[in-house]
Amino acid sequence: MSLSPKRLTALVSSVLAALLVLAGQPAVAAKDTPLSDAFARAAAAQDVPRDLLVALAYAETHLDAHNGEPSASGGYGVMHLVSNPTTKALEKAAGLTGLPVKKLRADTAANILGGAALLRANADELGLDEAARKDPGRWYEAVAKYGNTASPQLARLYADAVYELLGLGLQAKDVRVAPQEVTADRGRYAETRAFGAAEAASPDYPDATWAAASSSNYTASSRESSYAIDRVIIHVTQGSYAGTISWFQNPSAQVSAHYVVKSSNGAITQMVRDKDIAWHAGNWSYNTRSIGIEHEGYVSESSWFTDAMYRSSAALTKYICDKYGIPKDRSHIIGHVEVPGSDHTDPGPYWNWTTYMSYVTGGGGTPTWTTTVDNTTSGQFTASANWGTSTYSTQRYGADYRFADPVAASDPAWYQATIPSAGTYRVEVWYPDDPGYNSSAPYIVAASGGNQTVYVDQRSGGGSWKSLGTFSLAAGTANVVGVSRWTSGTGLVIADAVRISKV
Repeated sequence: MSLSPKRLTALVSSVLAALLVLAGQPAVAAKDTPLSDAFARAAAAQDVPRDLLVALAYAETHLDAHNGEPSASGGYGVMHLVSNPTTKALEKAAGLTGLPVKKLRADTAANILGGAALLRANADELGLDEAARKDPGRWYEAVAKYGNTASPQLARLYADAVYELLGLGLQAKDVRVAPQEVTADRGRYAETRAFGAAEAASPDYPDATWAAASSSNYTASSRESSYAIDRVIIHVTQGSYAGTISWFQNPSAQVSAHYVVKSSNGAITQMVRDKDIAWHAGNWSYNTRSIGIEHEGYVSESSWFTDAMYRSSAALTKYICDKYGIPKDRSHIIGHVEVPGSDHTDPGPYWNWTTYMSYVTGGGGTPTWTTTVDNTTSGQFTASANWGTSTYSTQRYGADYRFADPVAASDPAWYQATIPSAGTYRVEVWYPDDPGYNSSAPYIVAASGGNQTVYVDQRSGGGSWKSLGTFSLAAGTANVVGVSRWTSGTGLVIADAVRISKV
């Protein structure tokens, strides 16, 4: 095999970096080296986009190494290097870097270097040349492969989550990724339909999508005729949303749950029918009598437990309780840790039972203040004549929505709101998605410290509220959220509706 000078340089850099890690030198891994430096050095050594590497790690673990303990699917460290009967990413990373498996599991900087090496190897296998590697959008298929998922639908779900983080930006520990314009080149996944859409089997819970767990991971049954259902058991996945779904579809997992809830937006996937017995409680009697709900995240990291997750999961639990006559109390809605004989600690110390149960029972389930502004709301939406009106998509909010071509000029559509008091507010947007819509639509939030822009891929994820994050807003009536046409993204820019809530 011949190597280009650039790749040879990268390999030499990686070997030198690995030697320094083994020697305990600060070039990559010393204990006092900031996490951000470790990402920068690993990205440089492997010629991988630094922000993409961070976004991938955040999607997997929120940059938490979990003290070297494995995830539910056998993934280690902030880069979630997996070692299980069907996936040997950890061992492959060891071969690529020359670092021992033990070092890759336990040392954060070594783990990051290993993840970068895997991502670069994926890019090489896909034939990304030096010019292509400079564009983060061209790494989409390499990111999808990194997820080691069980299907093209899951691979797209996994990669879309990473690229969403690039558009919205993130800040965790000492690491920051600024919101940025990126057009994800989905390649062979471009025509892959949204995960769970148009499945032949519909879920038991109307707001869920369906993805069947492997039949090797649950027991077919006929509840409630065979067993009464009188419990809901709350779990934490110890892994990512896409990774958990993929693991439950792996016959070697020998574990499953009825539902999985996503951290960022509360999306729900059902994997085992309510009538069937999921293997989630570690206690056969409790398996037979309960519905198991997994929540994306790790018990040791509070940032996974978002308000969107609490609200979505609580609505599911309320639905289950109403359907099966289960009392809405803590004797019947329990954590995995409360199952007799359990050796698990989930949902852990950061799970807010008070908030969750208030949402289940209906108390405190409404924000202290919220307002929704549609593109047809009288006096609160303004846009130039360059913005057309369409009723094309059935995913629209209200009667219609607005659209415009992207241009290198300031011509935003604005949503006006009267903010009751200065404070922190959650901003959400609604748009229909379509392959012809914008790959990096700029949303401007007029925050009290100055305008902040985040970028949303409007080719997917539409038809529901999507959070842009939380922002400090000043009191008074003003244009609060804008949709700009000034983007290098491709496709029509869409302006439909926004929702602002006091948090």
